[in-house]
Amino acid sequence: EVGLARGAGWRRIIVEKPFGTDLESAHKLNDQLHSIFDEDEIYRIDHFLGKETVQNLMVFRFANTLFEPIWNRHFIDHVQISALETVDVGSRAGYYDESGILRDMFQNHIMQLLTLTAMEAPVAFEAGPLRDEKVKVLRALDMVKPEEVGDRTVRAQYQGYLDAEGVAEDSKTPTFAAIQLGIRNWRWHGVPFYLRSGKALHKKLTEIVVQFKETPLQYFQQNSGLMPTPNRLGICIQPDEGFHLRISSKQPGAGFKTVPTDLTFHFDDKFGKSALPEAYERLLLDAMQGDPSLFARSDEIEWSWRVVDKIIEGWSGDAAPGMATYEKGSWGPAEANELLNKTGRNWQYGCIHED
Repeated sequence: EVGLARGAGWRRIIVEKPFGTDLESAHKLNDQLHSIFDEDEIYRIDHFLGKETVQNLMVFRFANTLFEPIWNRHFIDHVQISALETVDVGSRAGYYDESGILRDMFQNHIMQLLTLTAMEAPVAFEAGPLRDEKVKVLRALDMVKPEEVGDRTVRAQYQGYLDAEGVAEDSKTPTFAAIQLGIRNWRWHGVPFYLRSGKALHKKLTEIVVQFKETPLQYFQQNSGLMPTPNRLGICIQPDEGFHLRISSKQPGAGFKTVPTDLTFHFDDKFGKSALPEAYERLLLDAMQGDPSLFARSDEIEWSWRVVDKIIEGWSGDAAPGMATYEKGSWGPAEANELLNKTGRNWQYGCIHED
């Protein structure tokens, strides 16, 4: 009304997540913004994309010849993406009970990590081509059908959530979720992507674990008498930013017994703690400079909501899994382990050493 969105010079609007509460509201919000601003003036911010390790994931993949040739279904068994928090809902219980873990974490943060892990190399490292490739991943996702939610999803609340102020006594809002998705393209066909996030868990940890397939032949034994574990790459987003590559190496001495060994890189060790800017610091600077590469485009937001809405729809149907529970300070519900165990897999911790 006062003309700030018109006239000479440039203007940009930054919109914090959550961007809507479902596909319909996100589409309506996009329409409202587009009635005033052009798309290249709208910056939908997700602070995960401002983290150095997230940006370094693209450099890791596309600036090294070592990993990209094996970044596909022929060599990778599965991928895990975890965003775990130690805090409970606290004073945000009123908001959280209307939102839940899918809207709060999956639709934005986890989907961003998924697209960067799975996307093809853009034709140029510019905002348009980069965001085009991310949207292609979202469009190729094998969405969870309502009748599949019992087999491909887990939902849970930590014990005591219903007692929090602002939470309905019969609330069905999950504070933890684990989901299995697939990507319908040549690179990733048949490779499951396991996603999980939750509140009040054992450790604050955000990481991507790429589990490679076993070697075609097993010649050597570990100290335990088992065969060597497959290679594993841990991409550590927080709190200890870096990379952990698990390999098998020979234990000194007679015989050929192997031990798992990590090749590690940590930003703090290489550059010092002061070298890592705050995520918002980087993103706000990009917005002022007019670089939308690390911001979500309107179609990216809406395709992400399509995925989440399907699961929420399924959770209200006849095939919905029951609401599991878990103790505060644990790694989550047993049902989340069973989601992987039924295919002979386990949750991995690529950036920490815990059982």
